[in-house]
Amino acid sequence: MGELTGPGLVVLVGVTHDDTERTAAALASKIYHLRILAGERSCADTGAPLLVVSQFTLYADTAKGRRPTWQAAAPREVAEPLVTAFAAALRALGADVQTGVFGADMAVALVNDGPVTLILQA
Repeated sequence: MGELTGPGLVVLVGVTHDDTERTAAALASKIYHLRILAGERSCADTGAPLLVVSQFTLYADTAKGRRPTWQAAAPREVAEPLVTAFAAALRALGADVQTGVFGADMAVALVNDGPVTLILQA
């Protein structure tokens, strides 16, 4: 995976059991047009790149004990095509998108301008 420079977004994508391609497309459009960059601009306005990283741990359940469970996260055979559909929907909008390898251990480094973390749901 290459290096992205300049302002952009790191998008951690978690997929749950009832997500669909329609959900993926709706979230892609929302993120691409979300006015959260400098000057209340969006990636659509600026051409800022997006790094899409699959992240099943977003669905961690820590309600019991000290070991999280990920039962709310969709299994690979459901999640992988939806993360791919999400990235494809961004590209269809004209976004500059990079992705990693689904399920791989990845070292992701970023400079967080904020801190700003948003949780979006369709």
